[in-house]
Amino acid sequence: MNFEHRPVLLKEAVNSLLKKGQKTHLFSSGDHELTNGIFIDGTFGRGGHSKKLLSFLDHSSKIFVFDKDPEAIDFARKMSEKDNRIKVIHSSFSNIKDELLRRNIFCVDGVLLDLGVSSPQLDDGNRGFSFLKNGPLDMRMDPTKGISVAEWLSIASVDEIREVILNYGEERFAFKIAKAIVARREKKAFTTTLDLAECISCVIPKKKNGKHPATRSFQALRIYINNELFDLSKGITSAIEMLKPGGILVTISFHSLEDRIVKNIITFDESKKSIYAGLPLLQKDLPSPKIRQILKILPDESEISKNPRARSAVLRVAQKSFN
Repeated sequence: MNFEHRPVLLKEAVNSLLKKGQKTHLFSSGDHELTNGIFIDGTFGRGGHSKKLLSFLDHSSKIFVFDKDPEAIDFARKMSEKDNRIKVIHSSFSNIKDELLRRNIFCVDGVLLDLGVSSPQLDDGNRGFSFLKNGPLDMRMDPTKGISVAEWLSIASVDEIREVILNYGEERFAFKIAKAIVARREKKAFTTTLDLAECISCVIPKKKNGKHPATRSFQALRIYINNELFDLSKGITSAIEMLKPGGILVTISFHSLEDRIVKNIITFDESKKSIYAGLPLLQKDLPSPKIRQILKILPDESEISKNPRARSAVLRVAQKSFN
């Protein structure tokens, strides 16, 4: 099946990468000046952001697209056959620096990271990400590597399960859920998404905000099994290193853990100046920040109404220092 993905904050992300004002109507006309540059789409998915960005780049520009998901990579390779500006890399964006240096690319103009799970991954029950669609309990971005959630739940202790659900899902009923999972697996192993979702739903109250009781637990297990937070920290750090002076980093996150990591990294250099307070140093002697946040954007009601999955999105734009 052809599962589609509607990119979130599309205009805002592309505007930012091209250093256009957020009120610039980039999409209002086909008559526009082309930009030259090298860009990174660290989470290609189905290429919505890359496709739009390409329409504003000249023939000598390049977009290096990364993804761990083999299905996304297959889609990217088909696009690259029609447009040789697309360079496909089957890898996590945490490996941005190593992969680019291997290709003799030493700096780039912009990096986009659209974090979390994509719509095709959620909509296809066979991928095992959704608590609303029945399928194998997998949740791996790359099903050829690592172990599935089902395999991990069959061997993890109560304390290990509780820690993952609490720390990665911020679920206050984590211990109760962990105990229920271990008790249930003694009778029958978990193999499907709906089986696990039902087990969780039976032991915690329904969310007052309308969220499914298994939302946070599924998020936590997905993040853990794919090592997403480590990849995010390493990936952003590598992206900052590869940006040229004045280069732009655009991140779109969908939950507080992701956004907290992004915010802490891109504001760290600014905030650490406080440790020099009171020292007999001139402003010119202080370390210059490598990157600074210049913009934070949330989706408006119009976008949320068209794409409900955009409701929790946070877009942050940061710029590499010129010195």
